[in-house]
Amino acid sequence: MTLKIFQNFLLLFLINCGNVEYSNLDITSNFKNKMKIDETFIFSINEASDSIKVFNRSNLIYKNKGKKSIEIDLKNFRLGKNNLKVISYYKSTIKSKNIDFVVLNDKTPEIYDYKIINTYPHQINAYTQGLEFNNGYLYESTGKYGKSKLKKVNFKTGDSFEEVNISNKYFAEGITIIDNKIIQLTWRENTGLIYNLQTLELIGDFKYNKSKEGWGLCNDKNKIFKSDGTENIWILDSKTFDEVDNFQVYTNKGKVNGLNELEWVNGKIYANRYGFNGVAIINPNNGAVEGVIDFSSLIEKVQKHDSLDVLNGIAYNNATKTLFVTGKMWNKIFEIEIFKK
Repeated sequence: MTLKIFQNFLLLFLINCGNVEYSNLDITSNFKNKMKIDETFIFSINEASDSIKVFNRSNLIYKNKGKKSIEIDLKNFRLGKNNLKVISYYKSTIKSKNIDFVVLNDKTPEIYDYKIINTYPHQINAYTQGLEFNNGYLYESTGKYGKSKLKKVNFKTGDSFEEVNISNKYFAEGITIIDNKIIQLTWRENTGLIYNLQTLELIGDFKYNKSKEGWGLCNDKNKIFKSDGTENIWILDSKTFDEVDNFQVYTNKGKVNGLNELEWVNGKIYANRYGFNGVAIINPNNGAVEGVIDFSSLIEKVQKHDSLDVLNGIAYNNATKTLFVTGKMWNKIFEIEIFKK
């Protein structure tokens, strides 16, 4: 085996083998456990080196020959947990150093308020898990074991044009519509359900991969985004529904967990947080929370009863450019416009 082949083999081994790790490379850096996305990570190699390669999450992001002082601009990094592996080659020796750190956003989320444009009736027994507009119709997924449904709704009256009862073994969650199909998640059953958009006929299903639960869905017409109740948003292939990637949602302070119902609005992901009376506006390129919509006063405008539950359900009507917002067991759905405070 030539030296070059050996180095390549060892490099792959270092990157992909989780239980063997070489961390004996001597470096000096401006390392902090938490760094902002507008910062530059600077480090120098304190020993002889012919060439350096730097990987982040197994992706090569930097390489050079002979240069010992290295600067890594964090502006293109995704937020959240990152891992840099610095690998130095010197003659027949390969050394490496692992550096784990969290990247935070550099800006505080902007605060938005809202204006109610219209108020419509909503079925008070609907445990809303997902909302989606398509060609003027509102589609709704409702949850709970033995009561889960998929519905095509007349949003002006609150009545259903069609309803599909979901198997009692499933607790239905969020939905999205893509390629003339409705995709519906289940909570803890590790199963996504696929329906024909026109007939609401169940035509298939798929399994999750690394994500443990199903909460919310949205899409950008090419990729599907899936929440699982943590700070993670998973990216699904729209044809196979395989989880192909994920990113973490963070502010300038830390992670944002409990991500629930999702909606794609003008290039951003709008996300309910379970148990919170607001919606996070998320940059899907890096996971940054760029804004927060304050819906805390909405629940005061609905009928009070013993089963009244949290805000949940966002649908964007592309025809009117307005949001439709409701909650679990709410008797109203609100058409709103948002604005910065």
